Amino acid sequence: MSATDVMTHPKLKPMPVSQPVELSPKPSLIGLTREEMGAALKEKGVPDKQIKMRVSQLWNWIYVRGVSDFDAMANVSKDMREMLKTHFTIARPEIVEEQVSNDGTRKWLLRFPPRGAGRPVEIEAVYIPEEGRGTLCISSQVGCSLTCSFCHTGTQRLVRNLTAEEILSQLLLARDRLGDFPDREAPQGTIMPAEGRKVSNIVMMGMGEPLYNFDSVKTALLIASDGDGLSLSKRRITLSTSGVVPEIYRTGDEIGVMLAISLHAVRDDLRDMLVPINKKYPLKELMDACRAYPGLSNARRITFEYVMLKGVNDSLEDAKGLIQLLKGIPAKINLIPFNPWPGTNYQCSDWEQIEKFADFINSAGYASPIRTPRGRDILAACGQLKSESERMRKTERLAFEAMMIANHGED
Repeated sequence: MSATDVMTHPKLKPMPVSQPVELSPKPSLIGLTREEMGAALKEKGVPDKQIKMRVSQLWNWIYVRGVSDFDAMANVSKDMREMLKTHFTIARPEIVEEQVSNDGTRKWLLRFPPRGAGRPVEIEAVYIPEEGRGTLCISSQVGCSLTCSFCHTGTQRLVRNLTAEEILSQLLLARDRLGDFPDREAPQGTIMPAEGRKVSNIVMMGMGEPLYNFDSVKTALLIASDGDGLSLSKRRITLSTSGVVPEIYRTGDEIGVMLAISLHAVRDDLRDMLVPINKKYPLKELMDACRAYPGLSNARRITFEYVMLKGVNDSLEDAKGLIQLLKGIPAKINLIPFNPWPGTNYQCSDWEQIEKFADFINSAGYASPIRTPRGRDILAACGQLKSESERMRKTERLAFEAMMIANHGED
């Protein structure tokens, strides 16, 4: 299969998809802390004196070697492997659909067990390759509890939180499919960075509000950044929030990854409409939390996301207000051209106006890249990802143009 084949077939599935998820799966070892993994092994009869060694073995096989089958663990005894197979799983989620964009962006629709939702649930994860990095956008919830008026994901009500296992599994599966584990190869023609890791950066910017699922997100990101496992630098992990102020403080203290704020307005009255959580945590409280975020510097900035809505938030007065609002915060401002979706009441700002807005921000000393649309032909949309999972029934997946998040975290 040539690169041309991949690039001209946006719905191409280059590898066979995985087997369906069991409705009552065995507990997974993925997403457990070392302490939790040790306790699970002890409960199944592993002697106390072996626990630390066995956890170290499993941690290496799961997160360094990337195996998804206990039989592949060559230095684990046959009896131990049989016990593990009987009681646990390390399998990947089911891939319902894998799409490849003309620009190399990949989107996976993944299915997980119900876990209280009544039936299996589905989420989306997106991979964006660039010359010097590969960014994976990960979901934290099925649906979303927020109702941001410009966001397509927000039209899908919250079904349930994802577990730490389900959050991490998105990263493990992407690395599988891209040949990013030792002794693996990517499908021929896959577009990816020329050197280094295929998945070099991850962003918690998929479906859901990560800080409304804090504990699972924390566990998953600390495992992702563990130096003896997946070993992603915390400067290459970005968590995006609409402004859950108390958990922003906890994120800085307990996780320590890069922070992005879904801002979109510089006045409370307008942000109350665009991002309704602002009614609970208004701009002053949000900015205070940002100023207090640990380790901020010109090399470690907060990213502020700002979708450009015609006649709503794109005036030069808004740009001036943005500069005043962010005063004293080491910041980068990502300007996002809005892509309409069926049913929206908003339009994208004129390109000339977006450039004027960006020039004003740049002249004030803030980097303000205009985000390049990615994955439009496969609907890989920032803020517009929407699975078919509903608590009672599937909804029709609507067609829309969109683009995806990039340029987050350390280069």
